[in-house]
Amino acid sequence: MNPAIAVTGLRKSFGPKVVLDALDLTVPEGTVFALLGPNGAGKTTTVDILSTLTPADGGEVRIAGHDLHRDPAAVRSAIALTGQFSAVDTLLTGRENLRLMSDLNHLGRKEGQRRADDLLERFDLVEAADKVPAMYSGGMRRRLDLAMGLMADPRVVFLDEPTTGLDPRSRRAMWDIVRGLVADGGTILLTTQYLEEADQLADRIGVLDAGRLVAEGTADELKRMVPGSHVRLEFAGPEPLRRAAHALGIAPADEGSLALEVPGDGSVAALKSLLARLDDAGVDVAGLTVHTPDLDDVFLALTGRPTPAEVTA
Repeated sequence: MNPAIAVTGLRKSFGPKVVLDALDLTVPEGTVFALLGPNGAGKTTTVDILSTLTPADGGEVRIAGHDLHRDPAAVRSAIALTGQFSAVDTLLTGRENLRLMSDLNHLGRKEGQRRADDLLERFDLVEAADKVPAMYSGGMRRRLDLAMGLMADPRVVFLDEPTTGLDPRSRRAMWDIVRGLVADGGTILLTTQYLEEADQLADRIGVLDAGRLVAEGTADELKRMVPGSHVRLEFAGPEPLRRAAHALGIAPADEGSLALEVPGDGSVAALKSLLARLDDAGVDVAGLTVHTPDLDDVFLALTGRPTPAEVTA
């Protein structure tokens, strides 16, 4: 799979403050990559550089096959950016905002109208199309903002904290839109303060801290990096509990409880091995639950800080 985004040694400083320190990043085509990190970690600066809004101090970047330094115009033609705040024109209706983007991208009247109608339908904005955004909810304005960026049919979409300030229902509606974009072959680089959002949407997640990528992997891979995973085994009576405790060499989780907590890495292979040991000992398990750390635990372990959403809650 070819990379839609390839970053090597990206550096950026503002005066004496180093914001990005030799950042390496690769995002394959047709995937969602979520970039997490505490406030000031460099997430927005990364997006600003990759979307040609801010020059880098060093490093190499290719977006959709185009060199960012040598051909920024080609990069801009291949991308869309939705920032933390909606950039819609409040004096124009929703449909007129889309037509404005059509004109700016030189799409032609007929093609621009076709794409506008398609996006209004796709983003559930048909009934609001001829109203000004001042009459929209926050979620509707965010959907219109994203639709405007998609008028040029970009191959790569940058979403910088796109659901900030949205209620849970609007946030989930935006998640469905992101999934639809990827299903159509798009590539998404997402920054977010909501770890559930990254868990739900991202194929891979990178944790950025002090301008460096301190960890990268799938959500499950990152969770296994943090201690605390265990399997809770429940038994129908004292006798199978006793035999299981003897076979595994561990004591019951709680005095008087018919359960054992077995440390592990949360992987399928470890679970299969555990059940095989119990089967060899002739022990029947009444129930089991796999407990793994969540992304909040990962964030805290890797950055030494709670998530930004927790800090502002």
